[in-house]
Amino acid sequence: MDEFLARLRNFEIRIRKAVNSQMRGSFRSVFKGTGLEFSDLRSYQYGDDVRAIDWNVSSKGHGTFVKVFREEKDQTVFFVVDVSASQEVGSQQRSKLDTTREVCGVLAMSAIREASHVGMYCFSDQKEKYIKPSNTLKQGYQLIMTLFKLKPESVKTNLNDALLFTLNVLKRRSVVILLSDFIDQQYEHSLKALARKHDLVVIHMYDKREVDLPALGIIPVYDAESRRTVWVNTSSRSLRQNLRTSFEQNRARLDRLCKQYKANYLALDAQQDFVPQLVELFRIRKYI
Repeated sequence: MDEFLARLRNFEIRIRKAVNSQMRGSFRSVFKGTGLEFSDLRSYQYGDDVRAIDWNVSSKGHGTFVKVFREEKDQTVFFVVDVSASQEVGSQQRSKLDTTREVCGVLAMSAIREASHVGMYCFSDQKEKYIKPSNTLKQGYQLIMTLFKLKPESVKTNLNDALLFTLNVLKRRSVVILLSDFIDQQYEHSLKALARKHDLVVIHMYDKREVDLPALGIIPVYDAESRRTVWVNTSSRSLRQNLRTSFEQNRARLDRLCKQYKANYLALDAQQDFVPQLVELFRIRKYI
């Protein structure tokens, strides 16, 4: 555990240095938009963002009006974390779940230091752990300890139920950071609803073995969620191409869905250094 926390702290220091030197900003950019609530209306002025126009009021014929927002002091950052068995895919040294823990831990501690309320929901096809949002440093360490020690009761996945739980439990607009490999179906409608209600960041975790299967001949492959072993001919070009195509289609669909509903999308290879991509995410969120 000490090694894990030390590695996490190292990641956070690296990201903070990169963000401050490259953007002259801070971690707050990744949580942009969480602390805004409607305050008043005023007449449209040249240069105002057209996205702030209140079309319902403006349509009454008394002029064009824009919404005025104020920043809330209490911001909420809520992590929705897939801990199902498919997240265990990876090398012996590093699985998708290992990287998920590190990314979640770095962002959680950063949010705590920005005085945000931080909470978490870990899921498989059931509720594995729920931590109610709080803004204490103790909460940040509790979240990390929970992620590190958690032993899921189920190996399966139900992403739709996890999204519905999040929609029901979060009453105010929050930043929702969803970390999953998205190996599931029939969750798109709930994902759209979550993106409409909250400031959604989708982090799509994958392993290169799922994209570029090495040609090793006929080998046994164990499916952790179905608990079945099947023999697969990895030398088959069509098999490797189908796996790659399936992944790319899923990634493209998620990316398109996020753009449509103004959510952020980031695909992370669990075996790669995720720091540069998180820094780029901060840059994007700062300027949109």
